[in-house]
Amino acid sequence: LGKLGLPDLSMRVRTGRNFKQFPLPGSMTKTDRVNMENFAAKAFESLIAMPEYGGKYISITSGSPHEISNEEYQAVVDSHIMFKDMAADTYLAAAGIASHWPHGRGCYVSEDRGFVIWVGEEDHLRIMCMKKGTILNEVFDRLKGALDVVNGIESIGGFAHSEDYGVVTSCPTNLGTGMRASLHIALPFLTSDGTD
Repeated sequence: LGKLGLPDLSMRVRTGRNFKQFPLPGSMTKTDRVNMENFAAKAFESLIAMPEYGGKYISITSGSPHEISNEEYQAVVDSHIMFKDMAADTYLAAAGIASHWPHGRGCYVSEDRGFVIWVGEEDHLRIMCMKKGTILNEVFDRLKGALDVVNGIESIGGFAHSEDYGVVTSCPTNLGTGMRASLHIALPFLTSDGTD
């Protein structure tokens, strides 16, 4: 990317994981969602205790000990740390994935805000790393290291996996590794008036 003369870009690599001991999001009850979030938040205490990760867990579940205000929620959505209101997505609603919004939803954020784990979005966990730069491998390598740490948290007890298809995810397009990599590139002169 640097050889193309592109400036620093917003880069993100993420993967989805689902706990073995809970139903997939489309089949979860409200109680399942809250129990799954509490289970995840407890596991993330290991990450928070590590100097290389640190950070905190935030929740949008009413009554959660990690609950944040509506204003704080909007701020983390605007900064691309947290996911938007899923209830507004007709596809997620039809699949049952957005049911019981906002119960059972939250987010782990590392101290440097470059490593994030969404809880209760399309999959139980969306584990992602992001940064501004031009070397995508740096983001991928950090995600690989972070995923190894998450996989090593004993209390998690493993993720849903199929011998035939790999990592089990809510959306079939993510089966296998559950991974996606993306970057935002500004395309000058794409519009006549310079709008996004």
